[in-house]
Amino acid sequence: MNKTILIAASLLGGISIVLGAFGAHGLKELIAVEAQQTFETGVRYQMYHALLLLFVGSTQFIQPKTKKIMFYLVMVGVLFFSGSIYGLATNDLTGFNFKTIGFITPIGGLLLIASWGLMFWDFFKLKTDK
Repeated sequence: MNKTILIAASLLGGISIVLGAFGAHGLKELIAVEAQQTFETGVRYQMYHALLLLFVGSTQFIQPKTKKIMFYLVMVGVLFFSGSIYGLATNDLTGFNFKTIGFITPIGGLLLIASWGLMFWDFFKLKTDK
């Protein structure tokens, strides 16, 4: 599972760099400044969670079962949260009205928060060193 998590983290991180550059340069003339800032929020949270997965896949302080659950929470959370933000920020450029699925943004956020909470709980249960 660690290899899968690390590969996913690398992909999420790389994609966030590409999307960040696209947002800063490719979308500059096409969408309003407020929409650019919204797009950047999606990129930022995607990168935060790529870094989280790099840590999760590299540490032995998190139980394997917790790692697996965190992996799925983060992947779906990023898809829902950042993905919907990308759609909402570029809504004027597409034929699809992303506002109709905007309700998944907070669901994605809750999944991301849950992954951090799960990690906290795993750390909390660790035996203290003597």
